[in-house]
Order: sequence, then C-alpha cells, then structure tokens
Amino acid sequence: MGVRALVFDVFGTLMDWRSGVAREASRLLAPYAPGLDAGAFASAWRGRYQPSMETVRSGARAYVDLDTLHAESLPGVLAEFGLDDVPHDVRAELVLAWHRLDAWPEVPAALARLRNRFLLAPNSNGPVRLMVDLARRNGLVFDAVLGAGYSRDYKPKPALYRDAVAAFGFPASETMMVAAHSDDLRHAASHGLATAHIARPREHGPAGGETAPSVPVTYTASDLSDLADRLGCP
Repeated sequence: MGVRALVFDVFGTLMDWRSGVAREASRLLAPYAPGLDAGAFASAWRGRYQPSMETVRSGARAYVDLDTLHAESLPGVLAEFGLDDVPHDVRAELVLAWHRLDAWPEVPAALARLRNRFLLAPNSNGPVRLMVDLARRNGLVFDAVLGAGYSRDYKPKPALYRDAVAAFGFPASETMMVAAHSDDLRHAASHGLATAHIARPREHGPAGGETAPSVPVTYTASDLSDLADRLGCP
C-alpha cells in the first residue's frame, strides 16, 4: 500500500537547534559573558548530547529524560566557557532553551502538506513535554508523540523504531523515518522502515551538516518541502 505514516527526527531535521540555543544563551548569559560566542556554546553543549544519552542506552542508569541530561551536562559547558558563577535560576532557564527552538523556515507549511496524506509523529530523543512545546511554538500538528518519552530509551536503541511502527499499527515498510542524519536512517532501515533523508547543510553552523545521505535511503530531499513534493502532496 506504500508509506502511510511518517516519523521524524526533530533536533536538526525539523528544528534549527544551534541557532535557537545560541539565541537563548546570548540573551541569558549576557550579564556574565557579554562577548560570549553563543554559537560555539550551543555546539559545545550539543557535543555532550550523545555521551549523556549513552549512560542510559548502556544500562548504566535507568531512563531519565533529556531535560535532566541537559541540566546535568550544562555545568561542564559553563565551566568550559569560564562561567562557573551563573546562578541556578539562569541555568534552569538555559535548559528550557531546547523548548524554544524555531523550526527551519519551510517546515510548518511542508508538515501541513504531509499531514494531508500521512499520519505524523516525532520520533525524537526529546521528552513528550519538549515535543509539545516545540510543536505549539511553531504551529506544528502531530497525530502522536513518539520517541524517547514513549519508549523510555534513546535512539538508536531498537525500541524507538519498533515502537514507532507498532504505535500506528502499519507494517514497518509503510512507516517512514525522516531524518537529516544518516546514522538514524541506517538504524531505522535495519528494522524495516522506509527512510527519507533531509539535507540540512547549516545544522552545525560553520561546521555544516549533511547535504546527502551516506547510506542507502528510500528518498532524498533538499528540505521538507521537497520531500512533500516527492511524495505527491498538494
């Protein structure tokens, strides 16, 4: 019957995380570091993302959500930038920066087009509240919220892909993982999902981002609007 549901990576694929975190870091840390390189700060914090999740993926600790992991990794990032004196209330607001990201410009309209033909859900490492906050901020409508908060683990553990398939009840081949990260798509494909790669050459700012997949995928697209075109969405 073809693809019937799309599940999305969020940080990088739907959301411009680096610009959003940099904006909030610049605003909140201005009294403590007026010359802060906010983009470098955002990238440094993101650099602790995978190691922090690995403590859960490895079984070394029980599942805790990404807000908790971000809060735990923040002191090390602040210390890296000589900002050990930032008070606790400002640190708490910084963690919420991840709830205030802006979508890439074409995403809201493209997602609305895709929803005319497919069931949609985030399949992200972010918890449910974070996904809801991002959806409400950017005017995005999903049919479910899947991912780490639903599966109680982090990508690329199998539960996140298997649960995404089971949630909508379609065969794996009728569920498509949409991501800007080849590794995410490689793992999704290993569980039978169709895959779509979205190019995000500015995801990491000066460090760039993936312009093409490094693994075989079902579809490649220059952005989400291009994917909607390729899938025949009006």
